Amino acid sequence: MKTIVILGAAGRIGDAASRAFVSAGWRVKGLARGRKGAELPIDVEWLKVDATDRGRLIEACSGADVVLNALNPEYTEWEQKVLPMAENVIAACEATGATQLLPGNVYNFGHGVRLGMAEDMPDAPSTPKARIRIAMEDLFRQRAQQAGVQTLVLRAGDFYGGRKPGSWLDLLILSKLKKDIFTWPGPMDAPHAFAYLPDLARGFVALADRRQDLAPFDRFHFAGHTLSGSEMLAATEKALGHGLQRRGVPWALFRAGGLFMPMLREIATMSYLWQTPHSLDGRKFATVVGPLPSTSPVDAIRQAIADLSLDRAPISSAA
Repeated sequence: MKTIVILGAAGRIGDAASRAFVSAGWRVKGLARGRKGAELPIDVEWLKVDATDRGRLIEACSGADVVLNALNPEYTEWEQKVLPMAENVIAACEATGATQLLPGNVYNFGHGVRLGMAEDMPDAPSTPKARIRIAMEDLFRQRAQQAGVQTLVLRAGDFYGGRKPGSWLDLLILSKLKKDIFTWPGPMDAPHAFAYLPDLARGFVALADRRQDLAPFDRFHFAGHTLSGSEMLAATEKALGHGLQRRGVPWALFRAGGLFMPMLREIATMSYLWQTPHSLDGRKFATVVGPLPSTSPVDAIRQAIADLSLDRAPISSAA
């Protein structure tokens, strides 16, 4: 039986990936700290290890064919934690011979994001988070070249769906759904890249299954759903069966609040992603893994609302 160790298994990506790999017949071990481990799916073996402890992390990854690096520190802690944890993860993969799967995002492209972004689009360190993501992927590329440690990056848009809260969908866009309010952080006609997590998780399984045929370091784009605010609103209303009121986001207040609250500052810094139309070209990934099941936006939103109890009452599964 193939074995995967999922780092950050109690988080949004980790939880969705755990379920997908279990369903695909993998032995799944999940690294989660503290009480979060009790939230892991029943078929996932809990590893009570802190990713900041390199020695214990190497031990935890022993016997793994694949390591999914779904570690994601708080937004305000990226500067201090992302790269040190990346060093630990790649050391664990090198010591154990495992392939690293890395969930990527569009941050690397900085303010240059646009429609139809392919894997060869140049990185642009326009923001602190872009700089950190670029440095992390550069580290993994170097270890692939120098030591043959395989890292496969699957880049996607904003995650939504799954059984764990904490995405833009539940924190903002549908946070006031019980009051029939839909909130959109940018122009309603600007396309935005999204990834429905259960679909993305199946993409990781497909990538893991084909890892032996791939280069020591490679990046792939998961097309997911490209939706404007108007399209997201229409899909939500169809999922619900009734209309919603529309609201915007006062970014000026976020920026002002950021002078005193670091989290607001970090969120406001990334507001350009809601102002600039962008999407991911997934043709390279589709060529490698073949056709994968894709949930429609309406069904994905309906399921996300039900999973996170965002509406006043359960939603019928009927289309």
